[in-house]
Amino acid sequence: MKEKRTIVVIGGGLAGLVSSYLLASKGLEVILIEKKTYPFHRVCGEYLSNEVIDFLIREKLMPTEFELPRINTFLYSDTSGKSVSTPLDLGGFGISRYVLDDFLFQKVLEKGGKVKTGVQVESVQFDENENQFILDLAGGESLVADYVIGAFGKRSKLDKALKRSFIEKRSSYIGVKYHIKSDFDRNSVALYNFEGGYCGVNAIEDEKSNLCYLGNREHLRQYGSIAAMEREILWKNPALKYFFTESEFLFDKPEVINEINFERKKPVENHILMAGDSAGLITPLCGNGMAMAIHAGKLAAEAILEGEDRREIERKYKTSWKTQFESRLWLGRQVQNLFGTHQASIFTRKLIQHVPFVAKQLIKNTHGKPF
Repeated sequence: MKEKRTIVVIGGGLAGLVSSYLLASKGLEVILIEKKTYPFHRVCGEYLSNEVIDFLIREKLMPTEFELPRINTFLYSDTSGKSVSTPLDLGGFGISRYVLDDFLFQKVLEKGGKVKTGVQVESVQFDENENQFILDLAGGESLVADYVIGAFGKRSKLDKALKRSFIEKRSSYIGVKYHIKSDFDRNSVALYNFEGGYCGVNAIEDEKSNLCYLGNREHLRQYGSIAAMEREILWKNPALKYFFTESEFLFDKPEVINEINFERKKPVENHILMAGDSAGLITPLCGNGMAMAIHAGKLAAEAILEGEDRREIERKYKTSWKTQFESRLWLGRQVQNLFGTHQASIFTRKLIQHVPFVAKQLIKNTHGKPF
């Protein structure tokens, strides 16, 4: 991109932070808008595939002050608590979003990026005549931008304002997250099935573990509270009951998000480059939505830096996004059918146990290559 332009990045998760950092590093005017204030917790698996580690080290975006657990094993439990383990060839590490996002936020500031926190974007409109965006913020402020990166997460008011098709489809999934202290194996990432959902556990920094699950909102409605739903549904898996009864829970209350949706989304809508969960949500066995968000932030920044005009920038981003993520997201949606019911979870456990080649291929094809 030959002329210096103004870029607004909506959403300060991994995709938004990485794209802001890379663009600011090249001297572009970047304004990152995040509705919350750092540091804060997010509903997230907090396992990061090693496909990103070379990039993070190269860009000096890898936190070094923490001893992060190195994860090289995947454990799968059916609804009855029977489990099987398999190696993760590429592997990864555990780190909380509370730590990582705040670290990246500070890096954006170091590069001269402007960050508005505690601010909600109410609307984004593209003016065809002026070839620019107009953004209205809560509180009455307006911004003008040449390019916008949409990194506003799994589900946002902006999705409705932009009339994105997936937002009209109701989802039965709710996401719930805790940090705990337990005797969980710090070299494993685990997925525990229960009726109607599944729970991921992996170690993070400071001897803590992240416990994050997708449950069914009908169960929540039926039992009246998250705690009651957990006792009646999740605890039927003995392994999960052990976590809930024998661990130290570190939050006063869980982090919760409603209506998590795995429907297909488009990487460019209304001329906005969608990145991270705004462009598509990966299912949990794939275990590397964080890595995909980081990679997507990089691709969005590169498209803006390398493209000559809006048409080329959008084309470059669409092409690179689809090349890297489309087949992984599709496979993830198919694999999701292997979770969340008694019979499917038993079948999957036996498949991993007796046909390890299939499990290895599934993991390989839902993870990316180092970049």
